[in-house]
Amino acid sequence: MTTTRLTRYDRSMLRLMNDRRGQAWYATAARRRLAVAAHVTLTVAIGALMTHFFLAKGELLWPVAVMAVLLLPWMVATGVINGATRGLLELREHVLDERQSAERSRVLARAHRMTTLLLAAAAIALLITGGVEGDAPKAYAAPLLIAVLVVHWVMPLWVAGLLAQDEPADDEAMEAGQHN
Repeated sequence: MTTTRLTRYDRSMLRLMNDRRGQAWYATAARRRLAVAAHVTLTVAIGALMTHFFLAKGELLWPVAVMAVLLLPWMVATGVINGATRGLLELREHVLDERQSAERSRVLARAHRMTTLLLAAAAIALLITGGVEGDAPKAYAAPLLIAVLVVHWVMPLWVAGLLAQDEPADDEAMEAGQHN
């Protein structure tokens, strides 16, 4: 951390992001990958339902109800990933130490490269589809661009969740294991 004075918000977020009570949810790499996979799946499902709702003519409100239901597990998965990364992306820069700041930069750079490739793939898909059909698929352009924007927004969280390391073992647990 720098010598910048922490605000009450900074202290409460630091406390929240370092709260280890939910550690069982992300203690292993497999659990962190599962949390990221669940988050990706829920994000895609919510996006698909939103797209369906806006593209379907005269559709009932069932997609909105399902989106509302899916939002709670999506928020839980977000919290699990944030806990696993100790708030790497949620804490303000001046709260992070040098290692965390460097890790945040690596995560953001990798996420940026991935979303750049995704945006290029989306543009190519629209161009190819437009070339095959003789006209650009205007109805799908906006939902596709919104989907890419959402992925751009959450990709750093997914990358950070996948790159998070296991917590170091407690000295007491290691000593107990050596004596048995």
